[in-house]
Amino acid sequence: MDLGLIGRVALVTGATRGIGRAIALALAAEGARVAVAARSAEAVRALAREIGGSGHVFDSSDLGAVDPLVDSVREALGPIDVYVVNTGGPARFADPLAPSAEDWQDAHRSLVVSPMLIMRRVVPAMAERGFGRVVAVSSSAALEPIEGLQLSNVNRPGLLAGMKLLAREHAAAGVTFNAVLPGRIATDRIASGHGGMEAAERAARAEVPARRLGAPREIADVAAFLCSARASYVTGQSVLVDGGLTRSW
Repeated sequence: MDLGLIGRVALVTGATRGIGRAIALALAAEGARVAVAARSAEAVRALAREIGGSGHVFDSSDLGAVDPLVDSVREALGPIDVYVVNTGGPARFADPLAPSAEDWQDAHRSLVVSPMLIMRRVVPAMAERGFGRVVAVSSSAALEPIEGLQLSNVNRPGLLAGMKLLAREHAAAGVTFNAVLPGRIATDRIASGHGGMEAAERAARAEVPARRLGAPREIADVAAFLCSARASYVTGQSVLVDGGLTRSW
């Protein structure tokens, strides 16, 4: 299936590892011109070379870095057609009341404020051109709170609520806003939360109806479709990709 992404400019944040990397690879394979952004300059350069895109150093907790990021992507590749919001997960806390004021502020900046500021820069131009895709890599925590992930439990639903309103306001202009909600995916983060990948896999076999961890590419495939021209009538939606783990419908 031709997804209609050839020549489109896509920005993927948090792009050098795990789900973000898989999405960047998937979009590049569909012919998109991909700008990859992350904190590590070396990793960003390596991935940009691999996919023939452009690399940009970016820390989502630094709100002052938003405008320079958007400007540098436009200078390197042109106007942004696709924005993939991938910010990774904030710190884990066994006690949901343990996060400090700084922890809360940092998580809110990264998970809500920074993505909204990027949208403020790119969405009006998308609407003027009549095409735009914003896809957030969220979490099943946006639907069902997860123990140890209180910072995600609180902030991720806020971003989705904001995107839901934007979806209604920009649907007629050809700009869509959707989210992918991963469950337990085989990434460094899931491994660190379980004391290693083997332990995470054992837990998945016992607790996930699919009896396994998901693969980053399985998230990327859904995200790539939502970024595509084929998904033009899908907006304001959140798609769970969790092997049946979440009980909410």
